[in-house]
Amino acid sequence: MKTRLGCLSHKSDSYSDFSEFLPPAEVTAARCLKISTDEVVQWSESFDQLLSHKHGLSAFRAFLKTEFSDENIEFWMACEDYKKNKSSTKLVSKANKIYMEFIDVQAPREINIDHETRDITKSNMESPSPSCFDMAQHRIYMLMAKDCYPRFLRSQAYREMVYQDGDKSRCPVHQENV
Repeated sequence: MKTRLGCLSHKSDSYSDFSEFLPPAEVTAARCLKISTDEVVQWSESFDQLLSHKHGLSAFRAFLKTEFSDENIEFWMACEDYKKNKSSTKLVSKANKIYMEFIDVQAPREINIDHETRDITKSNMESPSPSCFDMAQHRIYMLMAKDCYPRFLRSQAYREMVYQDGDKSRCPVHQENV
């Protein structure tokens, strides 16, 4: 039991935690570069830039898993997907699924939102609409933008992606520290 609890409290920035996202070392450099270093550097320009890039989103999700807070990005992504629904019957069932998974007290992947936001979202569930999770989604977005995103940019894994061509001057985090 102590081992499991110790593992849960450990938050790591180590490169090895991102091994599922990064290509194996033995793969040739040309094959490794599915994305350019310039694209990776662009992720540091804004949180929206990171989220709008397929590989940026994948890297950020992998990072949040190492921090044991991937429920935040999973909730945000579920809300984005939810807003695309056109069918009112699917809207209701998806809204209930999102609520039970992320919002409800003691939800399996409960997100960290204040009581007022939780109550407003619960009230919105009486008549689900494409905007019923907007307040909670905004709170989680801001939490990730102000807390998780800066840690991601400082992580060893992000720096390794930026340095993939060996030019350490390209890393925005490195430039700030010079």
